[in-house]
This record gives sequence, structure tokens and C-alpha cells, in this order.
Amino acid sequence: MTIRPSSDLLPALQQLIRPIDSHKGLYGSVAILGGATGMIGAALLAGRAALHLGAGKIWVGLLDERLLVDPTQPELMIVAANQLLKQKPSHLLIGPGLGQSKQAIELLHSALMSSLPLVLDADALNLIAQEAEFKSLLHTRAAETIITPHPAEAARLLQCPTKAVQAQREQAVKTLSKDFCCHTILKGSNTLIANQHEVWINTSGNSALSSAGQGDILSGIVLALLAQGLSAIQASCCAAYLHGSAADSWRKKHPNGIGLTASETFLLVREELNLQLNLSQEHC
Repeated sequence: MTIRPSSDLLPALQQLIRPIDSHKGLYGSVAILGGATGMIGAALLAGRAALHLGAGKIWVGLLDERLLVDPTQPELMIVAANQLLKQKPSHLLIGPGLGQSKQAIELLHSALMSSLPLVLDADALNLIAQEAEFKSLLHTRAAETIITPHPAEAARLLQCPTKAVQAQREQAVKTLSKDFCCHTILKGSNTLIANQHEVWINTSGNSALSSAGQGDILSGIVLALLAQGLSAIQASCCAAYLHGSAADSWRKKHPNGIGLTASETFLLVREELNLQLNLSQEHC
């Protein structure tokens, strides 16, 4: 079914409206695992997106331990990747800039074994595709789990050509959700979101999102919404729609759609979220 902002999104987003006597502890203490050498930016982008979309506290666990602070976003708490789970986060995202080193494999095993609600992206998915044990751990997780593959990552998980995924996207997203007992966001034009029973089609978004880091932004948004109380399917559908709608608004000012960066996008998504929250209050 097509995601409809008025009936699908607004009731979910109303859960995000904050009471006067609120504090950061009410909105999740989220953790992001990734950022190997040369790919720190991916983890930071996900963290910045989670921050701007309302997560209460954010730890970023980096495999490359040389960075001690994000100079443009000091609100993020930077720790060594192997110390991250000791912070006792409420929700976990693993994958942005993770790489496929021995340490990455060990961290992914710990994430899959944890009881935390989990978002899996990028190299976390590539490692799962290579290891039968990881597939089994993913299938048997009790906590809510969301995977966010692009078509090539989906093809690796399904052990088929990327062209086959693109030719039958709805079947692919259904199979991923069923085989791994999780929620799936199959990215691309008309992103598909599925649980084990239904499929939603997101019609927002455009080619301006064809730039580096946009997947990291989307996973950070999903993490933030999940941490603020939305269900896995609600967080997935709302994140996909808001991400795409922000790009649609940007393209009205830039009709050729060239040059939208990931660092700009999470700010636009924050604007879109607050606009939708205003609309949700008007419908109350």
C-alpha cells in the first residue's frame, strides 16, 4: 500500500509531541557503531541525523579511535567502538562506515546477540550476507530489528543478481522480511518498507538523494524515531517519507536536483518533521 501522510504518518508522529515537563532521558539513549578508518564520516552523519531528529542522547562508537570529538556536533558522545555497549544504550544502529575487519565482525556478533532494538545498515548487511551464523542470529532475534539495504546489499543477502532484485522489488522486500524475521527498508526509487505481512510504498523523494551519505542519514532518522517510541514499521515508514519529502521541498528551489549533500539533508528533514507535527496538531 502507498504511504499516506494524513492517515499513515500523522497518527504515528503525534506520539512525538513533547509534554512541557519532558527531559532528554525520555527520548532514547542511542548508540551508533561504525566509523572505520577512512569512513568516520558515515557514523558521524548517522549520529547527526539522529540528534536533529530528536534522539535524547547519542553515543558514536568509532573503530578508528583517533577522533575524540565531533567538532561541528559536540553534542555527540564519541567512544571507542568496543566500549559502546558498556554505555547501556536503549537502541543500537550498526553499519555506517563499519568495514569488514575482524573487529567489525566481532562487533556485529555482539550487536546481534544483544537484546536491544537494532537497525542494520551498510557493511553490517554485507557481513551478514557472508556468514550463515549471522543470518541465524538475525532470524532469531527477539527485539525489533530493521534492515535498510540498497538493491546491491539486498541482492547479497538474497544471493541473487541486483537486476533480479530491481525487477521484482516487492517480492525481494517480502522475502527479506520473512527470511530474516525483521522489518525491511529496500531503498531506491519508490522505497519499499515491509514487515512479515504487508508492504508499503513510499512515493516521496527524487534523484537529488543520489549522493554519498544519504543512506547514513536515513538510518540515523530511523534510529531516532524508534528511540522516541514509534514502532519499527512506523519509524521505517515515517523515516522514508520524511527523508524523501525533505528532498522534494529542496528541489522546488533547485529544479535540476544537483548538489544536495547529506549534511544538508538532515536539517531539511528536521524542518519537514516539525511541519508534519504542526499538521498533526491541527488534525487533533
